[in-house]
Amino acid sequence: MDIVWWILIVICFVLAFVGIVFPIIPSVLVIWIGFLLYQFLLTTDNIGWIFWIAMVLWTLILIFSDIIANSYFVKRFGGSKNGERLAAVGVIVGSFIIPPFGIIIVPFLLVVLTELIQKRAPKDAFRAALGSLIGFLSGTFAKIIIQLIMIIWFFIAI
Repeated sequence: MDIVWWILIVICFVLAFVGIVFPIIPSVLVIWIGFLLYQFLLTTDNIGWIFWIAMVLWTLILIFSDIIANSYFVKRFGGSKNGERLAAVGVIVGSFIIPPFGIIIVPFLLVVLTELIQKRAPKDAFRAALGSLIGFLSGTFAKIIIQLIMIIWFFIAI
């Protein structure tokens, strides 16, 4: 039975990275499911409070890094709040339209259209969309790194 639990844990960790491309999969949640499967089904020992506290902190950083990166770059490149919001919606919608490229193309187009509707110059609209793209890519890069840290720490801790 241990093999089955380990397979499920590995599937959870793999799904966490799939969730980066398909945001409908809650990446951090499936990582935690993997941790909890191990803790409650494979061992009688506690992994350790330092591990659990660190994972809570990494989870918070993971959640906020995406929000902060997107917001920072859209603002820095002159985008509006509406452009910022639609970029976030575009990531989710785009994951279903021509995956995985939709999560890049759809938010970019939505930000351009939003900024143009708000009477921004085409140059400014494209600049804001570029900020959205850079924010998304930096948030994605941060997610990958943080998830790797969490998973590697898990294997070191056990």
